[in-house]
Parts: sequence; structure tokens; C-alpha cells
Amino acid sequence: MWETWWLWMAAGLVLAILEVLAPGFILLGFAIGAALVGLVFLLPGAASAAMAASLPLTLVVFALLSGLAWWLLRRIFGAGHGQVKIWERDINED
Repeated sequence: MWETWWLWMAAGLVLAILEVLAPGFILLGFAIGAALVGLVFLLPGAASAAMAASLPLTLVVFALLSGLAWWLLRRIFGAGHGQVKIWERDINED
């Protein structure tokens, strides 16, 4: 069951939808990781055959891809170091 490519793609889609409800690039990294694992299983080759033979290896690859995706999202879209939001005007003053 774990080597089914569409299962990983569906899990990635569900996680991406849940990211809309809980923003912060937390679930989006897992969604990208699941989609990438689904792509690995979709493509024929030695990598997908090795991962299909071992559930722990599949979960390690999923964790590594998810961590890499999360790190890239934080580097690209995250706040820069030392950035602080300064409020010039209070919305309750009007």
C-alpha cells in the first residue's frame, strides 16, 4: 500500500489543503515531501524499487524531502533576520 504513487499524491493534496487552514509553511513542507515521494514511485527505476521494498526507507526519504522543502520555503518566503514589524498607527485610534 505504501508504494502506491497516487496515495502519496493524495496525502500531499490533503496536507496542502490543511495548510490553508493552518498557515505558516508547516504542513506545506510535508505536502511537498509527499508529492515528491509520489513522483519517485511514479517514475520507473531503481530508486522506486528500493523504496517500495522498505517502508522505513520510504519514511526516511519522505522526512528528508519534507525537511528540505520546509527549509527552502523558510529561506525564500520567511522573514529576514532582524526584521521587526513597527506599528505606525493603531487601528483603534480612528
